[in-house]
Amino acid sequence: MTINVLMVGDVVGNPGRQLLSNCLPDLVRDHAIDMVVVNVENAAGGFGVTTAIYRQFKDMGVAVMTSGNHIYDKRELMQQMGDTPHLLRPLNFPGNHPGRGYLTSVIKGVKVAVVNLIGRVFMGLSDCPFQVIQSHLGKIREETPVVLVDFHGEATSEKQAMGYFLAGKVSAVVGTHTHVMTADETILAGHTAYITDLGMTGPKDGILGMEKGPIIQRFLDQRPTLFTPAKSLETMLNAVVIQIEPESGKAVSIHRIVHVI
Repeated sequence: MTINVLMVGDVVGNPGRQLLSNCLPDLVRDHAIDMVVVNVENAAGGFGVTTAIYRQFKDMGVAVMTSGNHIYDKRELMQQMGDTPHLLRPLNFPGNHPGRGYLTSVIKGVKVAVVNLIGRVFMGLSDCPFQVIQSHLGKIREETPVVLVDFHGEATSEKQAMGYFLAGKVSAVVGTHTHVMTADETILAGHTAYITDLGMTGPKDGILGMEKGPIIQRFLDQRPTLFTPAKSLETMLNAVVIQIEPESGKAVSIHRIVHVI
């Protein structure tokens, strides 16, 4: 027996939410998906997430939502984390942040733990993700051997290092944040599924899902600019399907999905 987990790259704004809503039923059916995990930190206009959008994802059938450096961009969410129990913030945020950094869910009788981490290279202040996951992993694995890690980071080297650091200790390490899907999906030693970045779900004709003009202008004059999701005729969904043995937590396979509408 195995379980199939769909992990979806950063959802950008309303275009990304609409695409996921439209595609998810077919993806679940076609790939026999048992659990859906989605990074939602850009779901509200490209920056942050709200409780209303959280409920939209739950209604779609998303089991766990991960995030990253934009999790608190909608300030009201900091006071409402108790209303979003299936939304994670990075486990290694410094200090006493609201919310939780990992969650164990029961999917078809199988306990699955999802852990959210954030990198430190080019990403601002946080506690060491390597030390933090190492300190929590024993407790998490007492609950279940099936452990999925969303590592939200900028540097490919840091994400690769985390993959090798956790090889044989978790079921999967997937990178998020860059919005550009990498083509290096693999099964590491110890049967840990890995990909450096899941990519994004949102407008295809943009820069990281956002309107091109303001971003190009910012590179030209180095001045703050308002970014908004691109008004693209095409949208793109990036995801991976990971097959896992629930008894051992070992990944059997990982493959990419790129869906353009």
